[in-house]
Amino acid sequence: MDKIKLLIVDDHRILVDGLKNLFENSETVYVTGIAYTGKECRLALQKELPDVILLDINLPDASGIDLCKEIKEKYSEVKIVALSSFNEYAIVRRMMENGASGYVVKNAMPEEIMMSIESVMNDETFLCEEIDLLMRKRSHSPVWLTPREKELLKHITEGYTNAEIAEKMFLGVETINSYRKNLLIKLNAKNTAVLVRMALEEKLV
Repeated sequence: MDKIKLLIVDDHRILVDGLKNLFENSETVYVTGIAYTGKECRLALQKELPDVILLDINLPDASGIDLCKEIKEKYSEVKIVALSSFNEYAIVRRMMENGASGYVVKNAMPEEIMMSIESVMNDETFLCEEIDLLMRKRSHSPVWLTPREKELLKHITEGYTNAEIAEKMFLGVETINSYRKNLLIKLNAKNTAVLVRMALEEKLV
C-alpha cells in the first residue's frame, strides 16, 4: 500500500520539526512538503497534490478557515485536518463546515495526530478527544454536519431516491445508503420522514 502523502502547513517551526520527526518513522504517512504560510501552501499545491493537509488555523498571512474552503473548492479530493491551539466550538464548527475532515489540537497525543490522518484518508471524520468532548457538551446545538452530509440531507428533503442522489453526488448507491444510515444515527431520527422534519425544523439545510 502506498504511503499517505502529507503536506504540513504551520508557521511554528518547532512544532513542524516535531511533526516531521513523528512521521519520519511512520509506515503509513510520508511528508511531501512543508509550508509556513498560506502563500507557500498554494504554491506547494500547484506543484504536487498531497492526500492530506495538516492545516494550522492561524497563519501569518491567511485564515486557515478561509484557506480550508479555498482548497476544498479547488482540490475537492484533498483531505484536510485542522491543527489548532483553539478549542472553541464556533471555530471547530466553521472549519468542519468549510470542508475539514478532522480537527486536532496542537497538544494532542502524537497517536491522535497520526490517527487523524489515517482516519480522514478512510473517508472518516476525526476529532481528537478534547474536541470530541467539547462538541458533545454543546447539547443545545448538538448537530453539526459535514458539507457532504448537508448535501445528502438536502437531496433527501427534496425527495430524491438513493439512486438519484448517488448520481448527483458521483458516489455509489451503497455509499449513499451508508451515509443515510449515519445521518439517521447522528440526528437520532427513527426514519427518513423524521429526518426530513428535523432538517427543516432545525434549518440544517
